Amino acid sequence: MGGGGALANHIFVYGTLKRNHPNHFLLEDLISKNDAVYVGQRTTRLSYPLVTGLYGIPYLINQPGSGQRIRGELYSVSKRGLVRLDELEGIKVEHYERLPVEVVEEEESNGVVLAEAYFAHRRFGERLWEKRGKLGLCEFGVNDGVLYVRPKDRPRFSSVIDEIEAFVVFY
Repeated sequence: MGGGGALANHIFVYGTLKRNHPNHFLLEDLISKNDAVYVGQRTTRLSYPLVTGLYGIPYLINQPGSGQRIRGELYSVSKRGLVRLDELEGIKVEHYERLPVEVVEEEESNGVVLAEAYFAHRRFGERLWEKRGKLGLCEFGVNDGVLYVRPKDRPRFSSVIDEIEAFVVFY
């Protein structure tokens, strides 16, 4: 174990952290340091909105019962791993918030696992869902990931949070 504590935290990933997506390198690094373990494919027990925003960034919206059941991957992660994931997802700057979500294996309705997922921050999540016409995805696929712009390739002196706020208000 990589010194980050037991792998007791279940994290459900649905976007750029999934395998074959741009930010999976972080989970690969955590796995190599024994700070994460891939558990398997999972689907949310309830439906949620999943939309893409500016720069092709995927957002899960905390509106259970709206949208679709979301397909993704489940990982067990150490506390040290959570710190690194929280940093990537911008928890401190209120880009995302890590909230509870129930997930199940796709073929089974029993065996519910309580995990956490990174949801669009409540400041803009619902407005982004409305801005997208309340149309969402059931899965952030490889083709969706092609539209993702890495932070290093975005305008240098801009804040994605400010840009989201402007997008949901003005465009």
